[in-house]
Amino acid sequence: QVQLVESGGGLVQAGGSLRLSCTASGRTFSWNTMGWFRQAPGKEREFVAAISWTGVTTSYADSVKGRFTISRDSAKNAVYLQMNSLKPEDTAVYYCNSSPFWGQGTQVTVSS
Repeated sequence: QVQLVESGGGLVQAGGSLRLSCTASGRTFSWNTMGWFRQAPGKEREFVAAISWTGVTTSYADSVKGRFTISRDSAKNAVYLQMNSLKPEDTAVYYCNSSPFWGQGTQVTVSS
């Protein structure tokens, strides 16, 4: 079993920045791909970003490319999401994923 705990969410004005963190504990596997997803009210959960276990390969949703950066510290079993130039449409609950496990989510609210 793996436990994923997100932190760093909050309320920010449009154009601002936030940095989300996700720490894994339990039966962790540093070689897993880890990712971030988000779910806005009334919408399906959607992919945001992912990073390979080496940290070399990353992928992003088109909607966040150039604004968000995913990184990881495998020694700490942690993954991060630096979010810049935030927009109101980025408002959602953000979830950390290390398949098949999910965190509980952290709320990000961007005001206009």
